[in-house]
Amino acid sequence: MNIKTIARLAGVSVATVSKIINNYPDIGDETRQRVLKIMEETGYRPSSSAKTLATKKSHLVGVVFAGKLNVDFSHPFFVEVINAFKKQIGLLGYDLLFFSNEKFLEQGEDYLARSKYFQVDGCIIIAGDEVESSVSDLDASPIPCIGIDIELTGQNSCYIMSDNEKISTKVVEQFYMNGYRDLGFIGLQRASIVMQQREQAFKQSLKQFSLEERPEWLVYSKDYAATDGYEAAKKLLSAEVLPRAVFAATDLLAFGAIRAFKEAGLRIPEDIAVAGCDDIEACRYSDPPLTTVKQDTDKIGRLAAMILFDLMNKQMDNRCIKVEPELVLRHSCGTLPTGQ
Repeated sequence: MNIKTIARLAGVSVATVSKIINNYPDIGDETRQRVLKIMEETGYRPSSSAKTLATKKSHLVGVVFAGKLNVDFSHPFFVEVINAFKKQIGLLGYDLLFFSNEKFLEQGEDYLARSKYFQVDGCIIIAGDEVESSVSDLDASPIPCIGIDIELTGQNSCYIMSDNEKISTKVVEQFYMNGYRDLGFIGLQRASIVMQQREQAFKQSLKQFSLEERPEWLVYSKDYAATDGYEAAKKLLSAEVLPRAVFAATDLLAFGAIRAFKEAGLRIPEDIAVAGCDDIEACRYSDPPLTTVKQDTDKIGRLAAMILFDLMNKQMDNRCIKVEPELVLRHSCGTLPTGQ
């Protein structure tokens, strides 16, 4: 059973059946009902390829985890963003197609060619490190793209991220109000645009409060994992004088730092205070519970879906959207908690 057979049984053209399948309004009710009845009686279900051919839309969105060193599903922040995006874009009638880059990196990656092959209507691009040149090709193409924590500049692209400058400013301000004047920072060796923004804002905030920036209190991890934060904190512990409080650029780095400080006999926060960023679920259950800056992953994901939908329907211009972060106070920085 196919669309030609349905057309023959109903005594109409293939084009008429196609219009009925795709809900075109310029078909009479009698003809529409006759065709739908035959489809129901024969059990015919139009294929997605037939719909794509008729409407020029696949209702597929490509998901690209960009970078030779990408964050994929191991990072809680991006998992929460993608979950929120999936729910919202699903309500708008779209399915997701995940692109793998491991093998393609060896053979010469090409996200644009694959996007065209699968006829995706748009793409969501998740930031990673050492981003492939093919991402720029996709960004510059006519295919609408929304970036998460990655700056896109294409005419059909937008990007969305938390206000990273405010993230660091809120932490330094809170440390200052708690009476801490000697502040350290744990960042990432391979600094993405997000990490660069957080570090630069941290240093600028030190100047704003007339606090000293000491190179030995600025240390860097090899990666995002807690073990990397642990190793970075051990470097910090080798300084002759320790900072009174430390801002780790992610919660996972903060967890590793807390372990290193405890092994060195330091009490948190009595001897050294710690704050992180992301407000992942584990922050509530660490010892002590971690002060952090909450990124609104649900809002970021849902906004990304709505913006991409508008881009795909040519109702949105290229722009950057920044989402306001929220400081969540817990015991790791010596203050009464505002969140559990």
